[in-house]
Amino acid sequence: MRLSGKEKISYGLGAVGKDMVYMLSASYILYYYQDLLGVSAIAMGTILLVARVFDAINDPIMGMIVAKTKTRWGRFRPWLMIGTLLNAVVLYFMFAAPPALDGKGLVAYAAVTYILWGVTYTMMDIPYWSMIPAFTDGGKERENLSAMARTCAGVGSAIITVVTVMAVAALGGGNERAGFATFALIVAVIFIVFITLTCVNIKEKSTVEMDSPSIKQMFSALIQNDQAMTVVVAIVLINCSVYITSNLVIYYFKYDFAGDGWRGAYTLFNTFGGGVQILSMMILFPLLRKFMSTIKVFFTSFAMAIAGYAVLLAISFAKVTSVFILFVPGFFIFAAAGMLTVLTTVFLANTVDYGQLKNGRRDESVIFSMQTFVVKLASGVAAFIASICLQINHISEDTSEATDAINTAAASSVIGLRMTMTIIPIIGLIAAAIVFRRKYILTDEKLQQISDELHREPEKA
Repeated sequence: MRLSGKEKISYGLGAVGKDMVYMLSASYILYYYQDLLGVSAIAMGTILLVARVFDAINDPIMGMIVAKTKTRWGRFRPWLMIGTLLNAVVLYFMFAAPPALDGKGLVAYAAVTYILWGVTYTMMDIPYWSMIPAFTDGGKERENLSAMARTCAGVGSAIITVVTVMAVAALGGGNERAGFATFALIVAVIFIVFITLTCVNIKEKSTVEMDSPSIKQMFSALIQNDQAMTVVVAIVLINCSVYITSNLVIYYFKYDFAGDGWRGAYTLFNTFGGGVQILSMMILFPLLRKFMSTIKVFFTSFAMAIAGYAVLLAISFAKVTSVFILFVPGFFIFAAAGMLTVLTTVFLANTVDYGQLKNGRRDESVIFSMQTFVVKLASGVAAFIASICLQINHISEDTSEATDAINTAAASSVIGLRMTMTIIPIIGLIAAAIVFRRKYILTDEKLQQISDELHREPEKA
């Protein structure tokens, strides 16, 4: 029986809620603890790196736990509901640090709540995506639902990106610390409501099994598949580059570019960028694909991103004050990021057929589990690099040296911020392009050859 409209909407709302939570944590946790609460940037960077690596390793463990679960409510929904409730509670406390805490106590509080947030998020995220086969019949229905859920997830992320800084200022009456606590509570409640609708309106099939690869299987498949290794390295470098900028751009607007009106400018820029990124995946990529191969689109995206970063660097030194000027480099960077996200997924899928021909087995679930692992690893590394930039350049609301530097045109502080968020991403993107160009061999022609060979093998048998 085909899915009803209510079931589709309920599942999509779950994606909106969970990615609102994810984006709030991913984009603002460093800013909240380092800039508002005065925790050392290096301490926060270390916490974020260690927690993300642990979280990435925790994914396959949670997958195995879910795979072995059997209840009257199904395999996935109990963990989805339990994980959501726990994650919502932890999210609130993570952004509501007790005012009495300072120094080592505040660092410990940040570490414990952030690690718990990662564990509880994994507890609900793994069953959310894994349950799709449990209530769809496969084929086009499953593909369409997956695409719809990914789009809804993008909407959830975009909502947080666009509204957070203005909402925090309004809810806190100018006190950002209080504003974050209230805003986190609102997001947590929305999250629980949306996931509850998902759990209530989605009915699982009891016969569905879940394939959950172990960490050993993931790395074994990666080592034995040189093309998968190439794509994974490219994903790490690309995501590190993009995440470094996304971690630092709020500081750029607050301390360098926009002055007192930074919240409005930051919100406007993110609104534009989020729209461009979504449209690039939906429109620009299919359009370019009509005229060139995926590999050519890939390198075109690299060229766009690098050009965008170069223009952004030039603009940052030109004393431009209009946010609309930033739309020019923003268009190239966000459009490229959107297309690179699509393309790395396509290339990773291509390595499955290659691995089947080379190694005699099809490691589809293993390869795609690795994608989640490396994206989380990249975000942790990027947060650590961003924290080093903040520490070295004394960028902090509560640091008098930072204030003095900003008031005197900033010499080292602001220049260091500009260069870290532009030059390091350029280096990372160039490195990714070089690795990909030298190692990736799965052209359209090569993929056709592999497909033909795989189809001939059953005939030979």
